[in-house]
Amino acid sequence: MNTSYVNKHGGLVMSEKWSKFKKAIKETFQEAEQLISMMLEDRTVPRNIKRKAQEALNHLHQDDSPAVLASNAISYVDDLSQDPNCPYHTRTLIYKILSLLETVKD
Repeated sequence: MNTSYVNKHGGLVMSEKWSKFKKAIKETFQEAEQLISMMLEDRTVPRNIKRKAQEALNHLHQDDSPAVLASNAISYVDDLSQDPNCPYHTRTLIYKILSLLETVKD
């Protein structure tokens, strides 16, 4: 898996802050980030859900411990699963993101 890539939403996605994390944690964050990016690029996802997903993505790039980053992102992504306008296929993606982020520990 490549450690950095460019997406449509703002340049280099791999955070330099992640370089100090263990390889398994970096890969977990990268996979969660790719799944969130897929959600952002999906045209069937409502804007309010995309907005919260973007906030979750932004929280993954703050300067904190891995558990704090994952916890902050989980709180945003979990709110998305409760939205009645969320399409079923997006809800499945949300549950996958949540299960990935819940494995992160310090």
